Amino acid sequence: MTQMIRKQVYIEPRHDDILKRLSRTRGATEAQIIRSAIDREAKSLKAGTGYHDTQAWADVRAFIRSLMGRGVVNGKRSWKREEIYADINPIAALHFTRKSNSSK
Repeated sequence: MTQMIRKQVYIEPRHDDILKRLSRTRGATEAQIIRSAIDREAKSLKAGTGYHDTQAWADVRAFIRSLMGRGVVNGKRSWKREEIYADINPIAALHFTRKSNSSK
């Protein structure tokens, strides 16, 4: 068995309710649920994904500001969804284009 270190933490009552419900529904101990959450956070940090990737969020903010700088568009929008995906992630753009073409 892996060596364990005892930790004492304080959580809010709502966290306690969630933890108990997760423990019941997953058939795992509360400690296992907490360890899994820590592992997910550590993996997210290592991968640079999610809210931990500050550069990704800065890129998103800059992109949104560029769209806002265009002002209000009267009538039809001046962009296509594929263009937005292409700006953010060319691979996602290919996926979206294939998906939209296959649904026609």
